[in-house]
Amino acid sequence: MESSQNKLNSEYAVEMEGVTMIFNGTIVANENINLKVKKGEIHALVGENGAGKSTLMSVLFGLYEPTRGSIKINGKTEYITNPIKANKLGLGMVHQHFKLVDIFSLWENIAMGDEKLKYKEFIDKKSIVDKITEIMNKYKLEVELEDKVSNSTVGVQQRTEILKILYRDAEILIFDEPTAVLTPQEIDGLLDVMKVLQADGKTIIFITHKMAEIEKVADSATVIRRGKMIGTYDMKKTTVDELSEAMVGRKLVEVKNTYLPPRENVVLKMENVSMNRATNKKIQGLKDFSLEIKAGEIVAIAGVEGNGQQEIANAITGLEKVDQGKVYLNGVDITNASIADRYRKHKISHIPEDRHKHGLVLDMNVIDNTVIQDISSHKFSKFGIVNRNSIQTYGQTIIYKYDVRGANNGFAIARQLSGGNQQKIIVGRELTREHNLIVIFQPTRGLDVGSIEYIHSEILKAKETGSAILLISYELNEVMALADRIVVVNSGDIINTIPGKGAVRELIGKMMLGHKDVNVEVTNE
Repeated sequence: MESSQNKLNSEYAVEMEGVTMIFNGTIVANENINLKVKKGEIHALVGENGAGKSTLMSVLFGLYEPTRGSIKINGKTEYITNPIKANKLGLGMVHQHFKLVDIFSLWENIAMGDEKLKYKEFIDKKSIVDKITEIMNKYKLEVELEDKVSNSTVGVQQRTEILKILYRDAEILIFDEPTAVLTPQEIDGLLDVMKVLQADGKTIIFITHKMAEIEKVADSATVIRRGKMIGTYDMKKTTVDELSEAMVGRKLVEVKNTYLPPRENVVLKMENVSMNRATNKKIQGLKDFSLEIKAGEIVAIAGVEGNGQQEIANAITGLEKVDQGKVYLNGVDITNASIADRYRKHKISHIPEDRHKHGLVLDMNVIDNTVIQDISSHKFSKFGIVNRNSIQTYGQTIIYKYDVRGANNGFAIARQLSGGNQQKIIVGRELTREHNLIVIFQPTRGLDVGSIEYIHSEILKAKETGSAILLISYELNEVMALADRIVVVNSGDIINTIPGKGAVRELIGKMMLGHKDVNVEVTNE
């Protein structure tokens, strides 16, 4: 037995030694991983989609029992058989897909399963709220505790998840892709919170694909590739390029638009479109919004989240009704067309913002998800009889081309895949199917640098073959790399439209905040 003195003197909060995780006797998710995390550090865990990062952290948190290997917490060997044991050892985990009950208030979600009781029978709401309020004030994690989850933004839900683990007095905090669904402003806020938590003595492990985040807050980073550990790097001595190369096993190529001029024909035309917000019908989301996109052109929408982007996408794809104005595709009025007609007859492809709600049927397998809009076409069925061979061949081609990992040749259920690999299914499906217009909303959310490089190149290929592309992204690097034209929006209005070539980040940022009098200059780079 190890003494308590050894435990106190241990340099490391977490030591995972020889951890191997094999599913169904054949799928090796982690192979002989040795991970050491020092007390009080921010330690990034990085790797390609499907590399085994989330699985490794699920083992640490007790969601899986490892096939082989051991775990030490603060120098003492522990058998973490479930998350309750992990909580008792001071571990807390914020999952990539939040674990919240929509119909409950935020304070109820935070305290759920660990409620303070009065007279051993009644929930002591005052004590619970007082403790949460103290934590909120200490770490600058303010939320409206009486609000329901269903009425809260993604950023508020993220803070609620963090409050859940701090409420349970966690000292070792695990974040699984915590910024994947946040806006740039929310990301900055979360990284600031991480630094405050670190200053208070907390140890943080966070999974991320974003190099800028690692550069900003991480003390060290461990790279995993295809289930195996590549190495741990001191971020004071390691460049982002070196870390990226370790992740994908090769040098990355910068993908940029060549700015070839578009064709003459206008594919998409939005004419004086007005509509209320999808999330709040009392607030106007778009005001007399007009836009044209030609064949062979990428037009990007740049703006802080909630300034009309969702309404633009919904008006085109039919997810929301337009209150006023018209939407045309190749000169045909589709304002009141059904979603099915827009996808099949008018050949609109759509990579949605919410991959779970609008992108996939999570309990269907991967192959069926690749043909879900076109299952009734002659390509996949005749006289009501589905051609399983053609569907399987088509689906597996997408899986191979877009490197969808964990798909089990397409027979895995979509829900079982990592968030990044779920995204690859959608992107692959929408770029592969026949289309005149592609509406692309946050295409690389949750993807690793290698996958981003490939998908950007495929989007540019689609432009070169004559597709009209509307890109909505909160990543300015993505907007500036891909767009022929950048339309900056604020409060549902167009602030300015500028060429993508030579666009200056700082000027776009000012326009995003509503400044119409910005002196727009472009570089010749």
